[in-house]
Amino acid sequence: MRHVEPSSPDSSLFFIGKNARGNWVVQDQAGARGGLFVDRAQALRFAMFENGHRPQAVVMVPGVMDLDLGRKDTDGLAEQTLPHRHAA
Repeated sequence: MRHVEPSSPDSSLFFIGKNARGNWVVQDQAGARGGLFVDRAQALRFAMFENGHRPQAVVMVPGVMDLDLGRKDTDGLAEQTLPHRHAA
C-alpha cells in the first residue's frame, strides 16, 4: 500500500456539512480543497487528513452547505471564510 501525504496541510479550517441532496460536503476556508462524500465518517477522515490531523481545525456547519471550490478573489484568497450556506 502506498503512503500518501496530505496535499498541503496548513492553518486553514475545514468545514463539514450536508448539501441539499443529503451528501456530506467538505471544504477548506480558502475554497481550494474539498469534496462530496456519502457519509460523515469519510468526510471527517478527508478533512483530518488534509489538515494534518488537527481536530480543532474542523468545523461542523449546521443547515445546508454547498460545495464551491472556485471562490478565489484576485489576491488568491477566499472572498469569505465560510462556505456558501442557505436555509433548507
